[in-house]
Amino acid sequence: MANMQTIASARAHSNIAFIKYWGNRNQALRLPANSSLSMNLAALHSTTTVRWSDELAADSLAINGEAPSVAALRRVQAHLDRLRRRLGTDLRAQVDSRNNFPMGAGIASSASAFAALTLAAVAALEQRLSERELSALARLGSGSAARSIPGGFVEWHAAEAHPGSFAETIAPPGHWQLEDVIAIVSRQHKGVGSTAGHKNAGSSIFQPARVETAAARLKQVKQAISQRDFALLARVVEADSNLMHAVMMTSQPALFYWQPLTLAVMKAARGWREQDGLRVCYTLDAGPNVHCICVADEAPAVAERLRALSPAIDILRSGVGGGAVVLPPSGASLCKGESATCPLSPQITLPQHSAACTK
Repeated sequence: MANMQTIASARAHSNIAFIKYWGNRNQALRLPANSSLSMNLAALHSTTTVRWSDELAADSLAINGEAPSVAALRRVQAHLDRLRRRLGTDLRAQVDSRNNFPMGAGIASSASAFAALTLAAVAALEQRLSERELSALARLGSGSAARSIPGGFVEWHAAEAHPGSFAETIAPPGHWQLEDVIAIVSRQHKGVGSTAGHKNAGSSIFQPARVETAAARLKQVKQAISQRDFALLARVVEADSNLMHAVMMTSQPALFYWQPLTLAVMKAARGWREQDGLRVCYTLDAGPNVHCICVADEAPAVAERLRALSPAIDILRSGVGGGAVVLPPSGASLCKGESATCPLSPQITLPQHSAACTK
């Protein structure tokens, strides 16, 4: 194939897990030890452009306009190798990825990045894959990326084999007006990444108990979302977050993400709920920053209290986000009523995408 090149861009949202993913039953395939459940974050996203070309001698990567670390490049190259095998191509790829939120700080930047990479790579080759397969493929790059392919409130299924471990929407974005008010206590890239932490999870004596009871907590959170029961949601979400971090702290070697201000925010959020009646709870991913989940109409009050708690806290806010989408080609007209993207199914390939959209 001579002078062959094709390009597409995709956008995917970060997500915050209510029931956590920590530890794998199969490291190579990133098959999780337990099923998990999350909420996509509308305001936080990665935008990735993939250009396949027979003129490229090797894959290349830019992150936020800068050269990546060797480890980051190798991780993306490994994922591109998986995609090449699935899509039947030997073309090399030029990848440009940009995030609108801090990377490596416990806000699931790898989830949105690998979801966007997977979708853009498939769309650039004009191939059709189901949302289910896109989710499973994204999981191979970053486990939580499986949850950033579908939209809204999302369940990621644990399974013994690759095809069965995918994520799907259990409730659309508009089902419950929740908001994530993120207390940024540190923008520094964490010293130990999630991939290393997952490998060590089994060394904690608490991991078997956490995994064994995860299904019961997931069932409770699904009930809470279905019934919009914030009291139930708060109780289970905080307990699940504490359990994951207990595993981290008792792994070998021990992994500590909390900082003094992290704990102060956690205690404050619980106090605001239990003493003042604010519908807010905390949860943390693998990092020091605290996600304060609340009903949307109380988000301004939560943000104000966080600012009053410490001038060192920066705040990000996001409502519930949709699924990963292919972006219109450069220069194409955007969809009617949309400011950025066309909300068609991600299984629609790029050339058809802008033409088919009538929304």
